[in-house]
Amino acid sequence: MTDRLAIFGGEPAVDREFAPYPAVGPDEAAAVAKVMASGTLSGFYGSWGDEFLGGPTVKQFEAEWAAKFGAKHCVSVNSATSGLIAAMGAVGVLPGDEVIVPPYTMSATAVAPMFYGGIPVFVDIEPDTFTLDLAGVERALTPKTKAIIVVNLFGHPGHLAALRKLADARGIKLVEDNAQAILAKEDGRFCGTVGHIGVFSLNYHKHVHTGEGGMCVTDDDDLARRLQMIRNHGENVVEPLGIDDPTNLIGQNYRMTEMSAAVGLAQLARLEEHVERRARIARALTEATDGLEGLTPAKPRAGCTHAYYLWSAKVDADALGVTREVFSKALAAEGFPHFNGYVRPLYMLPLFQKRVAFGSYPFDLTERTYAAGMCPVTERMHHQELLCYETCAHDVDADGARVLGEAIRKVHAGRAELAARAGEITGKGA
Repeated sequence: MTDRLAIFGGEPAVDREFAPYPAVGPDEAAAVAKVMASGTLSGFYGSWGDEFLGGPTVKQFEAEWAAKFGAKHCVSVNSATSGLIAAMGAVGVLPGDEVIVPPYTMSATAVAPMFYGGIPVFVDIEPDTFTLDLAGVERALTPKTKAIIVVNLFGHPGHLAALRKLADARGIKLVEDNAQAILAKEDGRFCGTVGHIGVFSLNYHKHVHTGEGGMCVTDDDDLARRLQMIRNHGENVVEPLGIDDPTNLIGQNYRMTEMSAAVGLAQLARLEEHVERRARIARALTEATDGLEGLTPAKPRAGCTHAYYLWSAKVDADALGVTREVFSKALAAEGFPHFNGYVRPLYMLPLFQKRVAFGSYPFDLTERTYAAGMCPVTERMHHQELLCYETCAHDVDADGARVLGEAIRKVHAGRAELAARAGEITGKGA
């Protein structure tokens, strides 16, 4: 590898293409074949009886998932989005209720309350963990607050125990969106098990996956039953279950197939291996970039472990001498696959800017507006500072991680020339 930056005609530091992460193999194929041979591809019925809770493979998957995470109940769904919507119904969100959400996450987190008429209230993130700012949550609480959704973003725990204590003190519910933080822990407790409900994702680009799918865990008997009803046409079983108040128990079809559950069981058996392979990549990149002026790799908060759905670093343009845009373009030229920011702050989506969802509902139940600048940390991270590498996407061994780290260090070493030729790189003149 030459010292000359690839963006100026040098040899790229990354001398290979990385294959997609090998998430499925013969174990998953054998598990699906067994289900196919049984002839039962889904065991659910939308009426009361043993099959209301699904087929044998779904039930086994739920039982093993609950045991793995030390939860009393596990309710499978066909996506984490479905799980978040079901969680909002289960905790009793009603029209006009407020639900605190972060603005830096997949859109499903913020829109899930709206299916029950809930009003998303955006609270900014911390600049180091990218999770909900605890003090901001306390300031946002009102008599209308029904729930808090905390996202363990990129694989790092939010302030889970503190948020649960706050929720319990206010008589509201804490829901964890744990799509990205499987096996991560806060003070020895698995993410997804601290809140009243934890929602896991089994989408195809997560640490473990069933193609599409999700899991909801809870220690609350009533919440578990409500999740099961919302998952599977709950209006049909209100009377058999002796439920006096059917509020929010209009059910959906959020059911998992037997094939998905079979894949999930095979994935669960190798869970630690899948997560650790991603963590090794992230640790190598953190070691390679630690101490580089102007670059700050994300590190776990004290008492926490990180699952590293993404590896991230913050760019301080003043200390680095170049903007994130320039640094990123040079890094891309070296062959390092990455992206800047994560998702646009969710309150900038048209439905929030125009206050239109189901017609004008539920925005006609609130005077809240969603303006640029309302979450300055999120906006700064997205537009100026955050740089991410998707550890779950690629099959990277130790040597590949070394090469990726060398690419970052090479660009960092050449930042003076980047600064001198920044206008040339960005096309914005000298």
